[in-house]
Amino acid sequence: MALYFSLILHGMSDLFFLSTGHLRVSCMMESMKLLNQSQVSEFILLGLTSSQDIEFLLFALFSVIYVVTVLGNLLIIVTVFNTSNLNTPMYFLLGNLSFVDMTLASFATPKMILNLLKKQKIISFAGCFTQIFLLHLLGGVEMVLLVSMAFDRYVAICKPLHYMTIMNKKVCVLLVVTSWLLGLLHSGLQIPFAVNLPFCGPNVVDSIFCDLPLVTELACIDTYFVQIVIVANSGIISLSCFIILLISYSLILITIKNHSPTGQSKARSTLTAHITVVILFFGPCIFIYIWPFSNHSVDKFLAVFYTIITPILNPVIYTLRNKEMKISMKKLWRAFVNSREDT
Repeated sequence: MALYFSLILHGMSDLFFLSTGHLRVSCMMESMKLLNQSQVSEFILLGLTSSQDIEFLLFALFSVIYVVTVLGNLLIIVTVFNTSNLNTPMYFLLGNLSFVDMTLASFATPKMILNLLKKQKIISFAGCFTQIFLLHLLGGVEMVLLVSMAFDRYVAICKPLHYMTIMNKKVCVLLVVTSWLLGLLHSGLQIPFAVNLPFCGPNVVDSIFCDLPLVTELACIDTYFVQIVIVANSGIISLSCFIILLISYSLILITIKNHSPTGQSKARSTLTAHITVVILFFGPCIFIYIWPFSNHSVDKFLAVFYTIITPILNPVIYTLRNKEMKISMKKLWRAFVNSREDT
């Protein structure tokens, strides 16, 4: 009899655990269904301001800046690759930097300008992560290009007799290819972490475009590990490259003390342009990814500065302070005008 009751109790317990297990599985399946049903398919960008009058003003201002940015960088590219006396490593790298700046200005700015005319600023899930991928790809490429340009200036000033031997065409092409590969690696390492996060509720991004720190905050799970990856990948890399560049330019400045006054003046003029671009590019990056205190107003200003202001400053800085570039542009313009008159 005792054996009979024990068998009954054992059977009832198995039935209980089987039923609760089935219930648990069914609950998990139901929650997954709800999660899939509520999956975020688009994000809402809050933009810069809620005032329509200010948005119309910004639309006009940013439209002019964007057109000037694209034309200015395009002019540098055309001038560098169509002028024989600019066929040097420095201008080759500068032409590639202008291409990256032109693309960096175009990955989000056109949509941001159009959004200034819309009440609801919506971007698709795929569009949002495309912006994030391009932002970090182009940002990584520009970092490495700026380091390459610093290396070029170091060799030109500190080892002038070996300059053309060290900075030959193969090395220049290798530096550009390496910059794109490292940019792709930089972006590719962190995008998979973010794109696979479950977004099942909040979809409002308080910025003018999608960026990793703001988008990952909207996930339905704890994103502490992802935030650590973002800081390690973006913040530390930005800070490290910035420090390397500062050390490189400091060594160059120490070296030019032994040059003639004319040589010092020319070298300092070139270095001033390079250092200005480095500070303007890396400053916002380091602040956004390293600074521990988030301030949405400051972050929005830095986002505008990073994607709209910096790309237009590069052609201005490199052309207005460079006599060779200005002379080459004038010659190219005259040749263009003469060819039009002949036809």
